[in-house]
Amino acid sequence: MSDGDELLRLVFSRPVEALAEAERLIAGDVPAALASVAHQVRAMVVREDGRFAEAIKDLRLAVRLARVSGDRERIVDVQATLGLTLARGGRTAAGLAALDAAVAASTGRLAGRVLMRRAHHLATMGRRSEALADLNRAIPVLRRAGDVVWEARARSCRFEVRVAFGQVRLAARDLDLAARLFAQAGQELELATIVHNRADLAFAGGDLPAALAQLDEAESAYARLGSYIPDLVFDRCKVLLVAGLAHEALAAADAGIARLEGRTSDKAELFFAAARAAQAAGRPADAVERARSARDLFDAQRRPWWSARAAFVLVQSRYDAGRQDRRTQAMAARIADRLDALHAEEAAAAHLLAGRLAAANGQLAAADRHLARAARLGRRGPAFGHAAGWLATALRADTRGATAAALTACRRGLTAAADHQHRLGAAELRIHAAAYGTELAAIGQRHAVRRDDARMLLRWSERWRAGALAPAPMRPADDLALAGDLGALRRVMTRIDAARAAGSPTSQLEHDRRRLESVIRSRTRRAGTDAASAPDQPDDVLGRLDDHLLVELVALDGVLHAVTARRGRIRLHVVGPVAAAVREVELARFMLRRLVRGNPPAGALARVEQAGRLLQAALLGPAVSDLDGRPVVIAPPGSLHAVPWAMLPALRGVPWSVTPSAAVWLRARQRPPAADRGVVIVVGPGLTGAEAEAKEIADGYGRPIVLADGGATSTRVLAALDGARTAHVAAHGVFRADNPLFSSLRLADGPLTVYDLGRMRRAPRHLILSSCESGMAAPMAGDELLGMISVLVPLGTASLLASVVPVNDARTTPLMVDVHAGLRAGQGFGAALAGARGRADADPVAVATALAFVALGH
Repeated sequence: MSDGDELLRLVFSRPVEALAEAERLIAGDVPAALASVAHQVRAMVVREDGRFAEAIKDLRLAVRLARVSGDRERIVDVQATLGLTLARGGRTAAGLAALDAAVAASTGRLAGRVLMRRAHHLATMGRRSEALADLNRAIPVLRRAGDVVWEARARSCRFEVRVAFGQVRLAARDLDLAARLFAQAGQELELATIVHNRADLAFAGGDLPAALAQLDEAESAYARLGSYIPDLVFDRCKVLLVAGLAHEALAAADAGIARLEGRTSDKAELFFAAARAAQAAGRPADAVERARSARDLFDAQRRPWWSARAAFVLVQSRYDAGRQDRRTQAMAARIADRLDALHAEEAAAAHLLAGRLAAANGQLAAADRHLARAARLGRRGPAFGHAAGWLATALRADTRGATAAALTACRRGLTAAADHQHRLGAAELRIHAAAYGTELAAIGQRHAVRRDDARMLLRWSERWRAGALAPAPMRPADDLALAGDLGALRRVMTRIDAARAAGSPTSQLEHDRRRLESVIRSRTRRAGTDAASAPDQPDDVLGRLDDHLLVELVALDGVLHAVTARRGRIRLHVVGPVAAAVREVELARFMLRRLVRGNPPAGALARVEQAGRLLQAALLGPAVSDLDGRPVVIAPPGSLHAVPWAMLPALRGVPWSVTPSAAVWLRARQRPPAADRGVVIVVGPGLTGAEAEAKEIADGYGRPIVLADGGATSTRVLAALDGARTAHVAAHGVFRADNPLFSSLRLADGPLTVYDLGRMRRAPRHLILSSCESGMAAPMAGDELLGMISVLVPLGTASLLASVVPVNDARTTPLMVDVHAGLRAGQGFGAALAGARGRADADPVAVATALAFVALGH
């Protein structure tokens, strides 16, 4: 290849080939002009890998060779590339000076190319109006010159500026035209950037699943072409943060930083991304460290727009660390006004923070100004930010004492948050999205508590609780690919178990496991949905309880409240500190774990009785007086999900069940039975007495499907469970606190994860999991739960019997046989479990095993 223009085009089409050809030319004896192109090309390729010192050295040599050639356009073109590279390498003043000189020295088509480069740099600095002016000059020039590739680049750059200005339709038009032009010219790498840019478009429209899918596709395209693009890491962090996955965003940003060398612009931006992620993850010290690194780099690079954004993270982290004094307020006010003037995307959040601090310090006029501005800005952007705008409106009304206006804003904000939540297909994203509405619901709850209004507290608690458990969204389109990845993960985890048993190294296998888990998370997050489920209103709940007593526990500002309701009668009780309740739950679970292992100490049952009384006092307090022996439905907050409720004396012999919310319980109870496939019994390997348990249970049914021994494989089990009326699974369970959706049940061919269960079209209507900690889930914001329940309930499971602590396998068998006898007699899960528990052996191990199980649902 001897054409310099062709070689330059190859940089953004097939960079690996471009680098090889450039180095061949540099090693040979070629004219000065072509040698200049070769050094310029090598600089552009290594620059994209973060090797700015090498790139600048090559470009300075390219300038000298261009001067030797006497080609004035070649000199200007290389100087423009040098200017952009200096700027991206952190020397922004020198870079901009070089770009300005190149613009002044260029005319015609070359002027269009140089203007586009300067615009790119100006946009990176946050000077978007100037960037847009340059692009508006460059595009007509390039179009008239028939410069297809550079017109496409300029339109792609203008797309990014227009998205930042909120001009989404105009931005989309530029992106479509750029894509056609790049395809026409065969620019493969730049076509990958179009896919990357479509993620920005989806993000601006509030479609997070689509944004994540486009980022995954772009990453694959970049990898095929041998390119590493730091901007992709930054954009992925941005989407993950909005999706509530702050810890994952922080890990991605830190990994990106580690790949980059020197004090480059890319490194500064990734420090900023890491700072935002650390702040959102509740790690203010880490946020401060990274934000300072980002701010110092931005200041050195003379990038005030970025520096102001990093300064806001510092102020926010100071607030999160508990420093809410007047100095913090003054800092927040200054940075809010600064970000507003710079049109930065953090302006709304900064005004919200400044308004909070001003209100807390009694400066109501300043609070009103900042909150009003936060409300206007918050409702202008993408849909996922509208809830924050309504929160600012609610807080503003609250500071003025306008209760009705505040509650109206909360309702509208919760509607906006719910709309966003229901657009997300993956259970993980739907649950993390609940954080957006938590504070809005809390405002309404506080007003209810102040008024001692039980009905109002129930209404505001139910309004936002367990929204992620609405009926299931559509499944991912790439279901077969997901099945393949899950199968590969199962094989790797089986090999890990075998290696551990043999005392062999597992480091490479663990690496493979982490890689596969990352791929599976990415696949499942791509699914979106238009499905939405209107929540049952609390007044409707009260009218449909029949003979049940609803006990809804609400954790608010560190205090546990209990609302008890039955057929129109509703009462509010103050129970006590949430921390005390959590402590008693942990002590009770610790006691049961010790007992199920065998060799109980003397007086063990008396200690269980005492622990149950303490647990009851901490969880129900005075509300226990409302329990009168009739069926009970308990709706605890997420932090109190793993309670062994059977230990409470007031629940002994009473049919009771646990539910994430009253609305979820009603949906499960009133869901019409669908045509189903009868009874399924599954026995996993390694469980003492499980075969006998399965046989006894099966004998009570007509012709159940029984999968045991080597027949209980993942494929056969999923096929049998899908659409079953009643299913019983006796298998070892593992709860993964680090990632609850990878919690699993051990089958003949390896672990069946929650992600596997999510592939069913319809989960079993009634499901019994007689394994260790099968009822565990991780509490998330908004009283949401992440675990088996978060997948099974949306897919149609109405009743779930599971354990919240490890159980004794041998003592589980008679308990489960008795439970099934009750179910066949027409009892619900709560009544069947209560009856079986009453007939259990009186020795401590059997008692502890029986107390470990809870009935979830109806």
